Amino acid sequence: MRKRVHAFTALAAAALAALAVSASPSTGGTPVAGAFDCSVFNSLSWLTSSAAARGEGSSAREPQLNVTYERLPASAVGKGKKLDSVVVVPVWFHIIHDNGIGNVSDADVDRQIRILSQGFAGAYGGYDQGFRFELAGITRTNNAEWFNAGPGSHGERAMKQALRRGDLGTLNYYSTTAGAYLGWAYLPGLPDSREYLDGIVVDWESMYRTSDTYADRYDLGLTAVHEAGHWFALEHTFYGGCNTNGDYVDDTPAMKVPTSGCPADGTKDTCPNDPGFDPIHNFMDYSYDQCYTEFTPGQAERSHDYWLAFRA
Repeated sequence: MRKRVHAFTALAAAALAALAVSASPSTGGTPVAGAFDCSVFNSLSWLTSSAAARGEGSSAREPQLNVTYERLPASAVGKGKKLDSVVVVPVWFHIIHDNGIGNVSDADVDRQIRILSQGFAGAYGGYDQGFRFELAGITRTNNAEWFNAGPGSHGERAMKQALRRGDLGTLNYYSTTAGAYLGWAYLPGLPDSREYLDGIVVDWESMYRTSDTYADRYDLGLTAVHEAGHWFALEHTFYGGCNTNGDYVDDTPAMKVPTSGCPADGTKDTCPNDPGFDPIHNFMDYSYDQCYTEFTPGQAERSHDYWLAFRA
């Protein structure tokens, strides 16, 4: 029997419908646990906001990163099952702006941290990954080169060498234009000489309604959830196409090409010989934000293994 991907559930709708209350500025965050503080999205109508500032982002998703990673040792496979409590990940949020453009507020940051926690907690209808996020601190830097830096550029290297905080268990979040992309992230296992690159870079305009550039496409803050998925070692659901290994997760049906938009009937199937429709609602596809609802148990197992081996 084909395994159908979850559409928006009543739980997802309830979580999303309540997320309108503005977050108060803060210098620290509170991890989400138990009942969710659903104060980020305000409805399922995805109305366009009217932010005046515009950056230099585009609708391109991610670059190909020319990086070699250390393989997960065979002895580490399955060890993540020993995680028996929620892991709280500290986040250093680095706001890079160009004379005020992109200088998002503390409230925007608070909201983004909660979106991260809720995405990984299964608040929108998916499987709880066992990770929550807590704001460790905010930096603000006015630097046009860093603000517009692309992957592998001098600007990226200088920015990260100057701003990176914490160890490999600390998520460094760089809010910029992300160059020509929506964002990019480095998986666990960087060589020591390039460890300073660790973290995620996210287009500031993809945060929750900070701009109308990506209205009705990528303006709900879920690009950061996707990039954080990579930070936990999750590949795209279309990684490897229809081959046997795919994204190395057994419970995400194989797919040949990424999703564009949000197919209404949920029956997109680019690998018809593999059981299950394309997982268009998975955070590791390329669907629009309003289509994202879930991670899977298999993705949790993979991220837990990598967490213990490289980040814990």
